[in-house]
Amino acid sequence: MAFFEHDDCSLHYEEYGLGEPVLLLHGLGSSCQDWEYQIPALASQYRVIVMDMRGHGRSDKPYGRYSIQAMSNDVEALIEHLRLGPVHLIGLSMGRMIGFQLAVDQPHLLKSLCIVNSAPQVKVRSAGDLWQLARRWTLSRIVSMHTLGEALGKLLFPKPEQADLRRKMAERWGKNDKRAYLASFDAIVGWGVENKLGRITCPTLIIAAEHDYTPVSLKEAYVKRLPNARLLVIKDSRHATPLDQPEQFNRTLLEFMASIGV
Repeated sequence: MAFFEHDDCSLHYEEYGLGEPVLLLHGLGSSCQDWEYQIPALASQYRVIVMDMRGHGRSDKPYGRYSIQAMSNDVEALIEHLRLGPVHLIGLSMGRMIGFQLAVDQPHLLKSLCIVNSAPQVKVRSAGDLWQLARRWTLSRIVSMHTLGEALGKLLFPKPEQADLRRKMAERWGKNDKRAYLASFDAIVGWGVENKLGRITCPTLIIAAEHDYTPVSLKEAYVKRLPNARLLVIKDSRHATPLDQPEQFNRTLLEFMASIGV
């Protein structure tokens, strides 16, 4: 466990293994804990760094507005703090937004980019999108974080054999600072870099869960706009692919990173 200071914020990170640096960025309401199935698999071949974004986990939860840009700046500061050089960056959900932002702003810092279950902007495309966004925005303000975690756990891990994942989600989400969570949620709404995708020239892998919030068709459309990207769909998975399909997810990551430079 280690910390560094950036922009008057103490940020928590952890390191495992040796080799080329791999940086993992978690999603909204999550923390570096949710990479528990990836760390051992990746650290056998790579130097793995996980961090808690501002407002999450053991990192500070400053008052005021949050932004994806500020979180991207935090990641850039960590890369410089550890003198990592170009990294393999893997981002899930909110973490992919941060990854996209860093990739368009500082492309020289990335050796490769892996985007998991997301798109390069948060945009309301239909009445259904508006309803889902409004519903989650409202629920997050009127129910406890533990209750929200329970509801999301049932949505993401519906199978009887996934009871332990549902329990972990409710327990971990219950530890979120609600004010910081809401500030992070608000930072997501309206964010986008879709008009800058041409700047991302590093090898890029888009991983799409078969049953993610964002339809596979949308990912198929935007991957064509990335100069050096491909799409892979993981069957029988929902939004939390690293948790519900860890073996296939890890194998996919290792194969992708091993192919870089070959």
